[in-house]
Amino acid sequence: MERCDIKLYRGYANKKELVVFGHLVEKYPSGDHKYTRKGFRYARTILQLFSIKTIPSLKVTLRVGSVVAETTAEGDGYFRFQIPYTEKPDGGWHKYEVSVDEEINGKKYQATSEEEFFIPYTSSYGIISDIDDTFLISHSRRSFRKLFVLLSKNVQARKPFDDVVKHYQLLSFASRVHPQIQSNIFFYVSSSEWNLYDMIVRFAELNGLPKAILKLKKIKSGLDDFVTTGGGSHGHKLRKIQNVIGFYPELQFILLGDDSQKDPEIYEEICREFPKSIRAVYIRQTRTRSKPLSSMHIKNIENLGIDTCYFAHSNKAIIHSLEKGIVFQTPA
Repeated sequence: MERCDIKLYRGYANKKELVVFGHLVEKYPSGDHKYTRKGFRYARTILQLFSIKTIPSLKVTLRVGSVVAETTAEGDGYFRFQIPYTEKPDGGWHKYEVSVDEEINGKKYQATSEEEFFIPYTSSYGIISDIDDTFLISHSRRSFRKLFVLLSKNVQARKPFDDVVKHYQLLSFASRVHPQIQSNIFFYVSSSEWNLYDMIVRFAELNGLPKAILKLKKIKSGLDDFVTTGGGSHGHKLRKIQNVIGFYPELQFILLGDDSQKDPEIYEEICREFPKSIRAVYIRQTRTRSKPLSSMHIKNIENLGIDTCYFAHSNKAIIHSLEKGIVFQTPA
């Protein structure tokens, strides 16, 4: 029997379809303790995550409720299901299962794994946030410093920006009419790779950030790729946000990003494409001064009739959310 792990990610559904996805890998470094190690042992965990060997071309089976579906993993072990889903569970988190049971070239692969997907509650907002330098201090403008932080600081040593957790918790219960007790659907979309999924999830949990669906960049499986982590084109971010907003035409979205890379430009493009679907745009200022180009994109978004906030401190963003009636109170 060949070693095979199924690495699943949180999925999402609307009234008609379910979307779930994952990777097939030979051995996935597991265990939360890996992300709280210190020094060289933590650096080794991160390097292991970028040395993952993926398994291509195996048949993958999805089971959720009475629904069964099959697909085949791509060349990098990635698989994705987008299937009709007409069962009507309540809003919130629900379980799904994926399994592999196949023999290829005389090698037998067997594995099963479980994860969750989210169905939005009625009258909800959708929240889409960048990760690096939006809520997680990452120094993404300076690639060598970013790599140093990634390798040297474990999830307990890394920090979110002041008051960002408070703002996200407020947004989690934002509503169009009154404070709600049901949480909104959150997406964390980043140019970081799938290799860092568990690290990001663990960081969010430790710091009280809302539970979210992650949309990350193509997995890397070699240390030569590691030095370019988070770099390259950000076009995938635009496509993923377009897909999410198109998937939930009944929701209004709040977008959060920063001015260190391309967020203002990407968000302007999104707002032009979906002006009725965007409630507000928040951009964090990462330097001591605002950037003229970012200010221009934000002004263009405002001209579409969408609320914007360009802020150096999350406290300003919280006040904006309260004043604009996006949030009503601090959640219990």
